[in-house]
Amino acid sequence: MDLLVLLLALGLADGGSTMSSPNSLLTCACENFNCKGSSTCQGSWCTVWLIKEAGGQPREYRGCSNQHHQETCLGLPTEAFAHHCCYQPLCNLNITLKLATTPATPEEPHRTNQLPLILGPGLALLILLGLGALGLWHLSRRREKQRALNSDLGESSLILKASELGDSTLWDLLDSDCTTGSGSGLPFLVQRTVARQIALVECVGKGRYGEVWRGLWHGENVAVKIFSSRDEQSWFRETEIYNTVLLRHDNVLGFIASDMTSRNSSTQLWLITHYHEHGSLYDFLQRQPLDRGLALRLAHSIACGLAHLHVEIFGTQGKPAIAHRDLKSRNVLVKSNLQCCIADLGLAVMHSQGSDSLDIGNNPRVGTKRYMAPEVLDEQLRTDCFESYKWTDIWAFGLVLWEIARRTIVNGIVEDYRPPFFDMVPNDPSFEEMKKVVCVDQQTPNIPNRLAADPVWHK
Repeated sequence: MDLLVLLLALGLADGGSTMSSPNSLLTCACENFNCKGSSTCQGSWCTVWLIKEAGGQPREYRGCSNQHHQETCLGLPTEAFAHHCCYQPLCNLNITLKLATTPATPEEPHRTNQLPLILGPGLALLILLGLGALGLWHLSRRREKQRALNSDLGESSLILKASELGDSTLWDLLDSDCTTGSGSGLPFLVQRTVARQIALVECVGKGRYGEVWRGLWHGENVAVKIFSSRDEQSWFRETEIYNTVLLRHDNVLGFIASDMTSRNSSTQLWLITHYHEHGSLYDFLQRQPLDRGLALRLAHSIACGLAHLHVEIFGTQGKPAIAHRDLKSRNVLVKSNLQCCIADLGLAVMHSQGSDSLDIGNNPRVGTKRYMAPEVLDEQLRTDCFESYKWTDIWAFGLVLWEIARRTIVNGIVEDYRPPFFDMVPNDPSFEEMKKVVCVDQQTPNIPNRLAADPVWHK
């Protein structure tokens, strides 16, 4: 109401004319307490004003104004006052004004309202990373499947080469151009395929290294040597030698494949070779007395196999010289043609003259004490000289010859099988016991008189 009184004092809400010339006056609507009961008034122009009263409710007023207060028509509405001027008769009758509004001060957002803003980008980034990782995983799986398919195709092509020869027998595979060319057996891919197609039939031998089984591959007999986990180095060494050097010889055990497989929830180390039903020379001599011809045949074939190991073959398909280091009758097999072949290369040593390198391997196992040479028992072996290892093989070969000679029939007489030094040391002699007999007492196995008197042994 105070604002209205001020406006009236300024002449903005004048109920009557203040102009000197009545001809220039306009008739305007009049709605204020100064209208004196009249609904119209006269003035230079018509006005409308909106005032926010003390109660908080805005109220409109209408009236007339004169030229002395023309500047009041200027200005913008405020939160408490709005004013409008017009210049036609009764032009202020139907005009409605609005007060200015002040934008509400935004409240400080609650912390919970900020969480989406904070977590949203992070979650989006995590989702993108997850999708990217999933895509890479699918791509990796696809590549693995493709590699597996290519591997299977490679194996199949190698097997198909063998089948072109007729029946896909094991011997066809070994004799065909599917082999590695080193005379060492099948390529790695085919080795794994063959190993997984073998059915174990019966255990034919046991030893400190593990077991030997007769197995079947497509109806053909093979020997499967299963190494115990503690003898992994022997398995690895034999696999290494068979796969890297030229060893194919009639008097060296034929290698087929090597694989690490899983049976009964445990890892097994397999070495797959030709199968010889007569078994080891040790077993054969216990069952079978020998005539002179068979004895010489066995001895000669062992000598040929040992010579092949000891000699170095030069050329692109050559091989280094190899010393066996554990030659004994248990590590010699008797073939169906009654020739022998040397087996068990787990302790073998390789030597190459070209590089003058001596490859001893990394096997902590030592040879059989009963067959150890004097220089080994006396710890005088020159470990840096390959010839020293060959000499230990010759000593062991001499003991094997003694075993053969003892089972040879001469003049109708033959002794039961006995191992070397059977009458001097116990069944499982210690290192010190063998050292005393061989190095201190300088004993050798006794040669029966009947052999010394037979002229066939002196030809």
